[in-house]
Amino acid sequence: MSKVSCFAAIAFATVLLSAAPSRAQDSIPGVPRELLDDIAAGSRILADLGVVDAFGHVSARHPTNPGHFLMARSVAPAQVTADDIMEFDENGEAVDARGRTVFLERFIHAEIYRARPDVKAVVHTHSPGVVPFSVSRTTLRPLYHNAAFLGAGAAVWDIGKDFGTTNMLVSNNAIGKSLASALGDKSVVLMRGHGDVTVGSAVKVAVFRAYYTDVNAKLQTQAIGLGSEITFLSAEEATKADAVNMVIMDRAWALWKQKVQAGK
Repeated sequence: MSKVSCFAAIAFATVLLSAAPSRAQDSIPGVPRELLDDIAAGSRILADLGVVDAFGHVSARHPTNPGHFLMARSVAPAQVTADDIMEFDENGEAVDARGRTVFLERFIHAEIYRARPDVKAVVHTHSPGVVPFSVSRTTLRPLYHNAAFLGAGAAVWDIGKDFGTTNMLVSNNAIGKSLASALGDKSVVLMRGHGDVTVGSAVKVAVFRAYYTDVNAKLQTQAIGLGSEITFLSAEEATKADAVNMVIMDRAWALWKQKVQAGK
């Protein structure tokens, strides 16, 4: 091969390599692209399932810097992509904003991650099914197996008790800390007149719980409307069913993720 041909071959190979997408190069240092994809997918899944509309957010704890977390810039859940994900510090402040707007209620996530080292993902929604249970004295309880995690209880948090008359938003760390305290060791906390927060050991777990909290709330409302006594899951049934759900959750996650990714 002549020197000219050799140089041409090298140049052509260089162009091909530069044009090929590289999944090894992460957009946020120390964060696998797969985690960014999961956060984006979780946001789009909840929008597709009708749990969120233009509002709501999904986050994940930073895998190599556990004091930090990852969440999208301020954008509607259905529009979130992996490239929208930003890094936030322990106080909920953007590490590298670069002019991007951020969610007002990022303090929900910051304070829950601070209070709960076991939590790896947080979801906040304005679930239409859940809101009635946040403003009434009717306790949200599991009445079918997919919502078995509710057997451990769903706390109810009222912003007015600690902060008086507000705009109902978790707009600073003090309010976020109050919410995290109400959550305690539970998987779900309802926010009076606002929505709810679910947490989990992974994005798929928090998303699963956000969806089935909404579904269970709607079913419970229907059951109440029948006007007779409701048979809820017993504590033992809930524990056993939740253990199974944690094993088979990947089936639902794969289906939901495939659907939203196909719709890009």
